[in-house]
Amino acid sequence: KQRLPEYLVPSKFVLMQQWPLTPQGKIDRRALPEPEQEGTNSESVGPRTPVEEILAGIWAEVLRAEHISINDDFFARGGHSLLVAQMVSRVRQALHVELPLRSVFESPTIAALADVIESLRHTSTGLELPAIERVSHEAGLPLSYAQQRLWFLDQLEPGNHFYNIAAAVRLEGHLKVDALEASLNEVLKRHEVLRSCFRTVAGEPVQVVLPIEQVTLPVIDLAGFEESNRMVEARRLANIEARQPFDLSSGPLLRAGLIRLAEEDHILLLTMHHVVSDGWSVAVLVREVTALYEAFSKAKPSPLPELTIQYADYAAWQQQWLQGPVLDEHLTFWRRQLADSPPLIALPTDRRRPAVQTYKGARYPFTLPAPLAESIKKLSRAHNVTLFMTLLAGFKALLYRYTNQDSIVVATSSAGRDRLETERLIGFFANTLVLHTHLKGSQTFEELLGNVRDRVLEAFTHQSLPFEKLVEELRPEFVEQWRQGVRSETLEALLRQAHAATL
Repeated sequence: KQRLPEYLVPSKFVLMQQWPLTPQGKIDRRALPEPEQEGTNSESVGPRTPVEEILAGIWAEVLRAEHISINDDFFARGGHSLLVAQMVSRVRQALHVELPLRSVFESPTIAALADVIESLRHTSTGLELPAIERVSHEAGLPLSYAQQRLWFLDQLEPGNHFYNIAAAVRLEGHLKVDALEASLNEVLKRHEVLRSCFRTVAGEPVQVVLPIEQVTLPVIDLAGFEESNRMVEARRLANIEARQPFDLSSGPLLRAGLIRLAEEDHILLLTMHHVVSDGWSVAVLVREVTALYEAFSKAKPSPLPELTIQYADYAAWQQQWLQGPVLDEHLTFWRRQLADSPPLIALPTDRRRPAVQTYKGARYPFTLPAPLAESIKKLSRAHNVTLFMTLLAGFKALLYRYTNQDSIVVATSSAGRDRLETERLIGFFANTLVLHTHLKGSQTFEELLGNVRDRVLEAFTHQSLPFEKLVEELRPEFVEQWRQGVRSETLEALLRQAHAATL
């Protein structure tokens, strides 16, 4: 790199003990081994955000490669200065960001480059995020906006199980129960939010972190059942456990149990309340328990790095940061986006919409044929959009055909983890984003796709505004009812609908 221009630096190197030689004593190039695939991280990690997914598509096109990991090095995968220029131009077109060439060399992975792009997007809108710092945990700590919503719903209907998050993990092979129990206790020690409770002080909710206590893992032995009935009984017990309510005022808000099917066959049951967890958190929990068990079962110390912040620090940061000009900037954007949005989508259903939501819904799972799925992915890459954006555009086009409404609003969930320090935390970060799109019968699908892409990227730039704050701004009369504790079927139905998208 000191002597050659960037595009002439080899992307792969192979160390040889000795050169293969021809009878004439020259290097036998045909006998040289093929370089192994380098530059790909040993742990391939797929895109986690729309920006990362768009970058992965751009890299796949520019590098003519597949299976791009967000930790791959652009230059180690064969990139050079000429390809950097191509990538930057595609980023400009797809993400509307002027990316300095130097940034690519300083941040040559998708994960790092996505952070640079997000920073540029926030800087251009004046929405740069300050660092999250530790706060004193001696007194009661504030709730995040999402936690406030669930706390209020629990006050309306205490002892419900609507917001339980349950997971069942099958464990096959020899199991050291003491090591698994120690792993769960270490997770409780690491993540204060799992041993927090929610109490009322001077009429306002606060979260209190409880002292560390050793938790015993209860074991239910089903080995005495007939083999054909064990799984039936295990499912019954898992359903009962998943529906057991939590007491938010006492905690802890994580429960675990172990079902023993046979000597080397177990099911680990994990249940958390949504007020301290979300879908991302379940993956964090399972990943940490796995890593800790592997270490503890071999009498090794914890391999997990210390957490720099806790969820309560994030909640305090959110309350302090989201005010003044920053709050006004977010609210101005969302008011503009939803200014002429319709209250309902007039779908031609075979029965009337009920006055109060019943939750008697269902799921219809289906699988797209492999050739169709691959075609959709190719279409997404060709237009520099994510797979989600393509499917959302198709869904909105379908709604347009059914309703003939040229204004379609669809809510979706975001992970709400746009900070590096929050990725390893357990807590309730998920947020609801309202995506409003105008459709015209004369526009092509490619034009609709571009419109949807812009709306999604703008929404994710402003995803830091909690859905609760948006409701508070647009429907202040309901917020006043929240504060006064007025219970009504209409209010409760509204709150349920407002939260449905985050489940």
